[in-house]
Amino acid sequence: MENKKVNFSEWYNEIIDVSGLSDKRYPVKGMNVWMPYGLKAMQFIDNLTRKYVDSMDFQEVSFPVLITRGQLMVEFEHVKGFENELFWITKGGSEKLEEDMAMRPTSEAAMYPMFSLWVRSHADLPLKIYQIVNVYRYETKHTRSFIRIREIHFFEAHTAHATYDDAEKQMEEYLVIWKKLTEMLCLPYMINQRPDWDKFPGAKYTLAFDTVMPSGRALQIGTIHQYGTNFSKNYNITYALDDGSHEFVSQTTFGMSERLLAAIISIHGDDTGLIFPPDIAPIQIIIVPIPSKKVDVNAYSTEIMDRIRKLDFRVKMDDRDAYTPGFKYNDWEMRGVPLRIEVGAREVEKSQVTVSVRTEKEKKTMKMDEFLENIGKIMSSIKDTLAERAAETMKNMTVTAEKLDDIRGMERIARLFWCGREECSRKIEEQTEMACLGINQDSNKKGKCIVCGKDGSTGIFARTY
Repeated sequence: MENKKVNFSEWYNEIIDVSGLSDKRYPVKGMNVWMPYGLKAMQFIDNLTRKYVDSMDFQEVSFPVLITRGQLMVEFEHVKGFENELFWITKGGSEKLEEDMAMRPTSEAAMYPMFSLWVRSHADLPLKIYQIVNVYRYETKHTRSFIRIREIHFFEAHTAHATYDDAEKQMEEYLVIWKKLTEMLCLPYMINQRPDWDKFPGAKYTLAFDTVMPSGRALQIGTIHQYGTNFSKNYNITYALDDGSHEFVSQTTFGMSERLLAAIISIHGDDTGLIFPPDIAPIQIIIVPIPSKKVDVNAYSTEIMDRIRKLDFRVKMDDRDAYTPGFKYNDWEMRGVPLRIEVGAREVEKSQVTVSVRTEKEKKTMKMDEFLENIGKIMSSIKDTLAERAAETMKNMTVTAEKLDDIRGMERIARLFWCGREECSRKIEEQTEMACLGINQDSNKKGKCIVCGKDGSTGIFARTY
């Protein structure tokens, strides 16, 4: 397997192939096949997402994939932002359609005509819905599994509120949901307000969650958008006041994709393979019996497996006859299983298990009952280790620059003072090849712009995927 630090790009592609997460050989470029192991991991991420948004009174929906040209054209700024990424359908069978239809790049144009029917009075607000679906964007750049593709596994939440203040409170609620989710995924991130020229088309402002990949490049793994009344005015989404007049609703959205899985693969994995955080690991515990003629190792392993299942952990026994125990160890380490149990004659005779934790180098032998009592603690320690390692990596991959020479040619995330003007951003990008990620929301430090010397805030610049 490739060395992750030496050649991250090759390592990333190889680990996806050998671990069976996705198959990119499908004949339509940028539309890959989700393999069982990768799909299961993504489903566990989806389940966590559902858990947290459902607890905040969101309701799940599923909208059609097709959007008419007329629906799209209602909000010109929005469709203009996606016009070069749309897949168009112009025929039904052999007949030309009366109106062209696009496959959704996102769902504002699909949802908001329905919002105008659903929202009538203050009693209908807030309206909070979400869906987990595929969206389609004609990506023209080099595609990369889970990072830059044309059929995207997408979570999108949409809300409507009586006032802008209520919508702002929703933006704060998104931050709570995001924090809970990323804690389970052990992912570090920074919050950056995108510059006006790079915000979501039609939004008043966009907050993006950016993390750093082992290559030193930034990866956007989620966004939240404040729309105000920009969309509701165009789609006529209003609610009646007591005096009979009508007000436009204020709206927000929250979006993320399988880039979350890409970040987990990249940030936590090592030269041996994947390392899944326990909460989203397709298999949390693998039991590897070591054949013996003296005792029934499989029967003892089955007993352990049954007892673990009663504790509600995802466990599997690898009883494949065609492979040696050593091969199986390597195979499951490569697949990122958090915990491995080895069972041989000695373990059976002494009612023990030999435990190998994916984030540690040394094995430990324990009494079976002791192990069963401590599985939860072991899983928690794995999460703590992954989170600490990832946070340390992000810290080391982030530099503070006082002049452009400090970061020219560098593959890192750069913190620097920036006045917020596009002109200065362009100069930084021209000289460093680093794109503007916006104003960092985690810092209130002020200083002089690195380009023009005017008053500035902490800007974040990086090469991106």
